[in-house]
Amino acid sequence: MHTKPRIILSLFLFCFSLSLLAQDQKVFFVSPNGSDANFGISESPFLTIDKAKSTIKSLKEEGAKDAFSIILKEGTYFLEAPLVFGPEESGTIDSPYLIKAEKSGKVRISGGKEINVNWKKYRGSIWVAKVPKGMEFSTLSIEGNPQIRARYPDFQEGVFPYGGYAEDALSTERIKSWKDPEGGYIHALHKGRWGGMHYRITGKNPDGTLSFEGGWQNNRESEMHQSMRFVENIFEELDSPGEWFLDEKKSLLYYYPVEGMNISSISTIEVSVLENLITLKGSVKNPVQHIQIDGIIFSETVPTFMKTEERLMRSDWTIYRQGAILMDGTEDCSVSNSEFRHLGGNGIFISNYNRKAKISGNLIEYIGGSAISFVGNPDAVRSPSFNYHEFVEASEMDTIPGPKSPDYPSGSLVFDNLIHDIGLIEKQVAGVQIQMAMDLRIAHNSIYNVPRAGINIGDGAWGGHIIEYNDVFNTVMETGDHGAFNSWGRDRFWHPNRGIMDSLAAVHPDWIRLDAIKTTIIRNNRFQCDHGWDIDLDDGSSNYEIYNNLCLSGGLKLREGFYRTVYNNVLINNGFHPHVWFKENHDVFTRNIVMTPHKAIRVDYWGDKVDQNFFTTEIDLEKSQEFGIEASGISGNPEFITPESGDFRVESTSAALKMGFVNFEMNEFGVESQKLKQLASQPSIPQLLLEDQDQNDQVFNWRGYQIKNVATLGEQSAAGLNEASGVLILKVPEEIEDQGIQVGDVILECWGEKVRNVIDLQKIEKANIWRGRIELKVWRNQGMVEVEI
Repeated sequence: MHTKPRIILSLFLFCFSLSLLAQDQKVFFVSPNGSDANFGISESPFLTIDKAKSTIKSLKEEGAKDAFSIILKEGTYFLEAPLVFGPEESGTIDSPYLIKAEKSGKVRISGGKEINVNWKKYRGSIWVAKVPKGMEFSTLSIEGNPQIRARYPDFQEGVFPYGGYAEDALSTERIKSWKDPEGGYIHALHKGRWGGMHYRITGKNPDGTLSFEGGWQNNRESEMHQSMRFVENIFEELDSPGEWFLDEKKSLLYYYPVEGMNISSISTIEVSVLENLITLKGSVKNPVQHIQIDGIIFSETVPTFMKTEERLMRSDWTIYRQGAILMDGTEDCSVSNSEFRHLGGNGIFISNYNRKAKISGNLIEYIGGSAISFVGNPDAVRSPSFNYHEFVEASEMDTIPGPKSPDYPSGSLVFDNLIHDIGLIEKQVAGVQIQMAMDLRIAHNSIYNVPRAGINIGDGAWGGHIIEYNDVFNTVMETGDHGAFNSWGRDRFWHPNRGIMDSLAAVHPDWIRLDAIKTTIIRNNRFQCDHGWDIDLDDGSSNYEIYNNLCLSGGLKLREGFYRTVYNNVLINNGFHPHVWFKENHDVFTRNIVMTPHKAIRVDYWGDKVDQNFFTTEIDLEKSQEFGIEASGISGNPEFITPESGDFRVESTSAALKMGFVNFEMNEFGVESQKLKQLASQPSIPQLLLEDQDQNDQVFNWRGYQIKNVATLGEQSAAGLNEASGVLILKVPEEIEDQGIQVGDVILECWGEKVRNVIDLQKIEKANIWRGRIELKVWRNQGMVEVEI
């Protein structure tokens, strides 16, 4: 047969087979050991995932309109390259394109690669193995367990930040011990503890110090923190079980086995090589549509902390637009019932134009970056500024409200996701991050064990979000001056110079809502932050309605901003923190239950209404009334129903109801699906700090100290006090003796406020915990002594 007829026949048979597939097969089964030569039907050998994808793409290009599915059989899929879906692979509303695990939780897509190793004893407890020449990797797993890259100080579980830190990590003596530190990394908190920063070591300087590059991971420039830092990927620091080091130049892997491991039996290890696993890539004019990803485990992506450098609209953030799943230019696409675990960077990143994305039913845990991010295109913002200190002159301001283009996420849902233990590497992260987006609904998510905010909104562009029924706790665990929920509003109207800002707000009050065009609603959530505020609306955050939230620890802060209405919230053991308010700000704070006096800082103008709130002590109410507010406020016992179990509704006889407070449900926070409920943790319910005369003889544990109220004449006389008031130190543990408090001291003031008893001390401490330290005045040897913890 001649060549030309043979080619024609082959093309005919290929097209005929495609036609049969289009008619008879809409579901393609794939497996980790599939073959491109197979048909991928359920009863026969399976396809590879790449072949199934390319076949469906060809069928769609031929005009097929079917609802195609790729069903992944059980096992681990090691990708050679990310799976990228373009607009030509879109499904339709009636015929979506499904990528689904046959058995949920049994299919893993990995950004890693398995390599075979032959271990040999190196010296002491350290073993060595040859790896393929030219191979580079920064994560390593053995039998599914991530190992620790050689570091100083050694990793310590439960120590914050970073699992251990040391001021001498960059000491001259330590650097001198490193033969060749090039390729190592420095990880440090921002000087103000506003997130973290990372640096790549490039070598040694002649004076014995290190040369390095980086630090661009935070949009508020800073030196690195002087003590909260550590170094990694330096051979000489390989001295602890579970640590490893790769000598890239010699292609040698060194490892210190964990106790009990038979290293000679470990012949296969997994290392990360990809930073992205699935990308849906379209555009405003030609989006990817109706692709659904369901039931898959995503793991082992490469850390991307050195690529986190894109500045975000005067927020404190820089970002890298990447994740295990990247959605960029999509409509009606979803990620559901999947797991994201052991990722080096972000989980799901929704970038630029996206409409009606749905992220639901997922478990996201133990990852290096943020869990779910929505970040629009800065080109959609009018008169954008990027650094905190930047601004657009008033004479050059674009004063058209709203976005300039549709290139941003909108109309999307984040529902029923369990997110915990994120930000293992990067510290400026969130469970849900929102910037340059509109009309998102964030509902019924459980978010905890995070280094910074659980939910963060980086600007006011363009509002309309509904944040409801979330359970957000154990937040701001490694940083400071932040909240379980945090927002900034440094929009185009905002100016870093307060004097100029005051004049702009007076002359152009309509500019305030040029970007925050829609009201963001925060309702029916449970928030807890022991190192900041439960709800923190920071610089310029405007146009919010906040109600029916249970705040367990940090209270609620409204820094400079406009049009915030806050009502019917319960603030346990804390209260209201108004900071540096503008004139004519139109803020409202009313019908809330608070347990401390209002903690005003530089507030000369009190908005439209700060009144009719319920205080748990008369003293707290009186202190608040000294500001000329709360004329209709009342105080008393709120009569919570069962506070020990977290039900802070009030009894029908409570005076709070007469004041206007309305009970709301307190058992609907967090994830909804039964599977995730069984996995989710719950916050610790705090003991109420209510006045109780029966506590005078009780001994309390406070920050390791044993303390009690000064209650008797004998205690007053022994201390030489004028009255039986204050908190007596009974015992100081050895490990904190250097903090300056001594046995027999009596705490009389905390942060300049009088301390009458243990309840006072705890409430004042709670109200000021965001400062990161405690300032006390104690009575010692007939005189007042200042102490800082």
